[in-house]
Amino acid sequence: MRRSTLAGVAAFVALLVVGGAGAITFGTKDTGTPPKYPQVGALIAAWDEEEPGVLKVLCSGTLIRETPGSSSSSTFLTAAHCVDFLSSVGVDPNEVFVTFDPTFDEENPGASHLIPGVYTGHEDFACCGFNDLHDLAVVELAETRSGAAKLPTRNFVNTLSRSQRYTAVGYGTVRETKTGGPNTLTFDGIRRYAGQSFNALTKQWLKLSMNPSTGSGGTCFGDSGGPHFVGDVAQTAGAASTKIVSLTVTGDSVCRATDVTYRLDTASAQAFLDDFVTLP
Repeated sequence: MRRSTLAGVAAFVALLVVGGAGAITFGTKDTGTPPKYPQVGALIAAWDEEEPGVLKVLCSGTLIRETPGSSSSSTFLTAAHCVDFLSSVGVDPNEVFVTFDPTFDEENPGASHLIPGVYTGHEDFACCGFNDLHDLAVVELAETRSGAAKLPTRNFVNTLSRSQRYTAVGYGTVRETKTGGPNTLTFDGIRRYAGQSFNALTKQWLKLSMNPSTGSGGTCFGDSGGPHFVGDVAQTAGAASTKIVSLTVTGDSVCRATDVTYRLDTASAQAFLDDFVTLP
């Protein structure tokens, strides 16, 4: 899951379902102790019709509500297009899982700690044109978690400098060479992160450079629903930022130029999020 979401809507949606896993290009493995982004997880389901019943990485996402020590669920944020098609391939809302393990081995899914969840996608997903796809979904997890990411205040991205750096995080398909086509992409199920620079800003989208020639990485076939945090941990001393400002929706087909991410600080996005979390 990642690529686009409307070419009208139709061409984009056709591309959305061909990706598979979350992906980071020209990134760094998040397998240290402790990991830098423990609030980022992989959405897991048996979604591939070519391999029915086999659990695979579907998308990435972020813990946005924590409930340590309570009996209620925690909340995981991802993209609506990650879950919108699931019913058509026989995956019910309560047949998805999330893992926060740094690695998910699709050959041995039982080795990962899988948390059952129930997904809810935005009811207006893709209804209203490319300007606002309402491409948000949450998964209510059947386990309490701590360490949630911080959501932005309204219009927060508008206050940031154009020189601000960001970090993309996700699982899955990897690109580490500057040349070559899809044959250079690999998958190992490891969570990675990569720094990014600003490209452009619209009312709904934060566009980020993922060109390695400018010191940036990004997402590829898969990282839908994965977060973009303020700050670039590779260039900043200390702990990684936990403030998420957007999530991955689409980008260019060669995973080299532009990451198109859906803003979480808009009135539209926050109206959906307000039903599930307490906003700042």
